Amino acid sequence: SLCAGGAPGLSYQQLKDLKKTNVLHIDVRERWEIDRYGRIPASINIPLGELVEALQMDPTDFKEQYNQKMPSKSDPVVFSCLAGTRSKQALGVATSLGFS
Repeated sequence: SLCAGGAPGLSYQQLKDLKKTNVLHIDVRERWEIDRYGRIPASINIPLGELVEALQMDPTDFKEQYNQKMPSKSDPVVFSCLAGTRSKQALGVATSLGFS
């Protein structure tokens, strides 16, 4: 399941369309889940338990750890997980840290 700020849920096709734009897709599943079920292309994996720390990192450290430019607080971000619960929690975390 996928979660974005403006819409509580996104379909697979909506995500594919968003990925054509400048959206950052963060998969908040655990690393073992990525290994077991596969990685979503063009997404970065930041397990939910690491998200608070990751979104407050120095941009240089973020790039080094996740091989991706750190999102600014106004950049479009989509969170995904297996069933939708963690992506909604991730959205709440990002919002509480000032991401729009």
